[in-house]
Amino acid sequence: MFSYILKSIIPLIIVLIVLYGMVKGKKVYEWFIEGAKEGLGVCTRIFPYLLAMLIAVKVFRESGALTLFNKALSPAAGLIGLPSELIPLVLIKPLSGSGALGVFTEILKEFGPDSTVGLTASIIMGTTETIFYTLTVYYGSVGIKKIRHTLWAAVLADAAAIIAAVTIVRLFFA
Repeated sequence: MFSYILKSIIPLIIVLIVLYGMVKGKKVYEWFIEGAKEGLGVCTRIFPYLLAMLIAVKVFRESGALTLFNKALSPAAGLIGLPSELIPLVLIKPLSGSGALGVFTEILKEFGPDSTVGLTASIIMGTTETIFYTLTVYYGSVGIKKIRHTLWAAVLADAAAIIAAVTIVRLFFA
């Protein structure tokens, strides 16, 4: 019974919204069509930005640049206690959520979810953001070209999340 209710929530919400609009005398169908037109316009505006980001991530991974960055950043990662196995995750996450999920899955398969590396990776996945993807999609959809301080604030927030992940795992799970 509970499973049926859970599966029915979204359709029920849609029906309630339509009924509420009809009771209030609003043109629900026309508003839906206008919203769909606007959504299609947003999709066409952000597609070039999204395509560029997806290609950049693929080139970054396939070119071997990720491996070079991993080797170069290992000493710095050691300073904050970040296992070098997590550097690819930290580098990919700001660019691509699906790429980061792939790296995360590989980490969990190799080290296990209850290992120090697995726990730290899990916290990093939950606390960091796909910065460049988000900036590309959301700023591109509304035509913002100058991101000002957004990028630096987001990078600092991700850095704080990574340091917090290492610290939390050390304090509570080591």
